[in-house]
Amino acid sequence: MTKFEAHIDVMPLKALLDPQGKAVMLGLYNLSFKSVKNVRVGKHIFIELEAETKAEAEKMVDEMCQKMLINPVVEYYQFTVNEA
Repeated sequence: MTKFEAHIDVMPLKALLDPQGKAVMLGLYNLSFKSVKNVRVGKHIFIELEAETKAEAEKMVDEMCQKMLINPVVEYYQFTVNEA
């Protein structure tokens, strides 16, 4: 078995409002960062796992995202998997 590291970025769908992003943008604006035009807030997930191949590790991570880590109604995701 080979050790892998997965980095997963989860973001709100672009078509949906992002209240947390709007709050951050307002805070930045109030701190005189007037050039900021949009902020979207998501999450980053780091997972260490073992698999026979990189393709198997990628398949596992994709299944993890679809079954638990994201809500496909309001979020999308992308990830990278690299050997540890």
